[in-house]
Amino acid sequence: MRILRDTAFIDPAARGAAVAIGNFDGVHLGHGAVIDTTRALAAEQGVPLGVMTFEPHPRQVFAPDSPPFRLMNAESRANRLAKLGVEALYEVPFTPTLAGLSPEAFAREILADALGVAHVVVGQDFYFGKGRAGTAETLGRLGAELGFGVTVAPLLALGETEISSTAIRTALSEGRPRDAAGMLGHWHRIDGEVVHGDQRGRLLGYPTANMSIEGLHPPRFGIYAVKVDVLGGPHAGSYDGAASIGVRPTFGVNSANCETFLFDFTGDLYNTHLSVALIEYLRDEERFDSVEALVAQMDADCARARALLAHV
Repeated sequence: MRILRDTAFIDPAARGAAVAIGNFDGVHLGHGAVIDTTRALAAEQGVPLGVMTFEPHPRQVFAPDSPPFRLMNAESRANRLAKLGVEALYEVPFTPTLAGLSPEAFAREILADALGVAHVVVGQDFYFGKGRAGTAETLGRLGAELGFGVTVAPLLALGETEISSTAIRTALSEGRPRDAAGMLGHWHRIDGEVVHGDQRGRLLGYPTANMSIEGLHPPRFGIYAVKVDVLGGPHAGSYDGAASIGVRPTFGVNSANCETFLFDFTGDLYNTHLSVALIEYLRDEERFDSVEALVAQMDADCARARALLAHV
């Protein structure tokens, strides 16, 4: 998959795609349905399958002080889109200048002139242009004027629940990773590089791989049964494990992070990228009065996680 970020110059070979437009945070089943619609149109018209998204997320520009909300960072989103067969990812820089474009200017300057799109697919709840003044209906009218087709994909529901990034965030905040996975169509994952921590886990007999969750919507703090993909290096592969997400209250005041213990693993993972899938929420984060009590609980957590993961 090609990732294109400069709308001032798009390789002529990357123009003329059928493009799904949206933020695609989480790349959930609703997003998948929009991409599938785009895929069918791309095949019908004999053009590449593309996705157009924005980086940073518009909410980070309009409300920079809001709590972290993203389900995925840009790297994770790109990896997921590549797995869905997207050929071209147009990761458009979201700047004040872009935000200030009218719907007409956005359609003309970005979609028609810069990308030369053949067809655009959006969800029913799509808004664009300054002040979110443009709707899916507006885009259809502008596409007819500027020479590209527009298809509006219906919203997707799971039972009585509309599938959305907001609903997925709620499920994760409540410690319901399986419900989140049902809407995502895949396990919710925390992806990132393993960084140096305080190495307390090693001293306790539970060496952990530490990852930042800065900028991401934090799942409910606590202990999880997890599946872990080591994405490179000599230890590349898949492992079962247990992860602690939170602030480690037994050891004072700390920034929130994700610490993962990989079962039956020996090796150095520093600077390696991991993908940690949340499978089951085991318990709340706790403050223990002694290291011995903490280790005993960790023993019990890992035994429970092993038993759960044996059936996943």
